[in-house]
Amino acid sequence: MSRFRVIPTKIPPISSERLYDVILAPVITEKSNAVSDHNQVIFRVPLDATKREVKAAIENLFKVKVDAVNTIRQRGKVKRFRGRLGVRSDYKKAIVTLAEGAKIDVSTGI
Repeated sequence: MSRFRVIPTKIPPISSERLYDVILAPVITEKSNAVSDHNQVIFRVPLDATKREVKAAIENLFKVKVDAVNTIRQRGKVKRFRGRLGVRSDYKKAIVTLAEGAKIDVSTGI
């Protein structure tokens, strides 16, 4: 018998306002079009968004089944403008793998 007791944590439900705040925009690039062949869609999300929130938002807003969510935190690049240094802001991307047969058309709105 283990000396440690596991205490289950309850995850609070996500509000409907937060669902709309989690998905900022779809990422439309050549690479994102290439992964759409593998039933994946890429979205830009806030830095504080979790995988559970992204999954709940996609399932509720687009009415599809999500298999997996992978997130990438992209650091802002240091760029020069007229000899002065500037930094682009950090952002986060979510690669959403949809269930077989599910599809999201990112060219249309919600």
